[in-house]
Amino acid sequence: MASVLLSYNDVSIKNRYATHCMIKAEEIMKRIAGRLFAGVATVLIIIGMLCPEVKAEKKIGVLVWSEETHYQEAKDGVMEQMSKAGFGEPKVRFTVQNAGGNKAKASEIARNFAAARMDMVISIGTSATVAVAKEIKDIPVVFSVVYDPVDSKIAEDWKSSGNNTTGTSSKVPMSSLMENLKQLAPVKNLAVLYTPGEKNSEAQLKDLQAAQAQFGVRILPVPISNKEEVSSLVSNVAGRVDAIYLSGSSIVGETLSTIADIAAKTKVITVTHLGEKAEKGVLLAVCANSRALGRLAGEKAVKVLRGAKPSSIPIEPLQKLDVIVNMKAARAGHIDVPQAFLKAATRVIE
Repeated sequence: MASVLLSYNDVSIKNRYATHCMIKAEEIMKRIAGRLFAGVATVLIIIGMLCPEVKAEKKIGVLVWSEETHYQEAKDGVMEQMSKAGFGEPKVRFTVQNAGGNKAKASEIARNFAAARMDMVISIGTSATVAVAKEIKDIPVVFSVVYDPVDSKIAEDWKSSGNNTTGTSSKVPMSSLMENLKQLAPVKNLAVLYTPGEKNSEAQLKDLQAAQAQFGVRILPVPISNKEEVSSLVSNVAGRVDAIYLSGSSIVGETLSTIADIAAKTKVITVTHLGEKAEKGVLLAVCANSRALGRLAGEKAVKVLRGAKPSSIPIEPLQKLDVIVNMKAARAGHIDVPQAFLKAATRVIE
């Protein structure tokens, strides 16, 4: 009997000892976990202090004017540059919206971005940026592919916008465009296809009119308000000019093939300041590279996200321009392109 009681007491003592050890082990593990948590938390705080830009996700709204290639390329350039600098997904949450060339829709998207309290809004295209600048006054706005931000009332000056905007301009000195056009052929009369109310389109007409005396070229404005009238207007003017300038008008962009066909049949040169139009049938483009323009805007966006005020960052065009010649269009219109001109071109489309 005594041996049985002794055995029972031995087991009880062992159980109590095991329980004691488990409690101690749990206490030790809690202390270790607490110290680890405190250490990790300290490291995160230090990282946050050294790199404030990684603290929280940024919300950025992107408004693109239309599906035209140069707008898409500029948008891609902006986002590529931002990602390269560490401001890509998932650190930044981009909300990309397309206005489809519609001013009312652009304004609606801008209002939605304002209501969502985005950390920044990126706008691509003059009309898109006009809408954003009108609706958003207290959120940084970085734009690209805006022909003349001052003339469009987006900014007060190129050196400083004087407000919450900065960005890059697709402005091409019309003196450069006219010089190349005159080297291509002895042009005397130039029709300008533009859309009243589209600021970029109107600004291009204005710049060409300012340059006409210097180059001895008479400018003939051709206002286009809807797609249905393009064929008749261009056919009517083609017999009275040596060349046709295609502005950044959305309507002109949508009806480019019609314009190019009429120009070819009447042996009239087509010229533009947008590279993508040369890809689609315009004979000559003197232009800024859209993706490079977007990357430059991306650099400005990064500066703003790192604390700079938009008004402290100058608005810039690209300094280097491309000259693109579409030889398919030249052959279709039976237009001779001097070999020296072809050799000097940045790119020749065969």
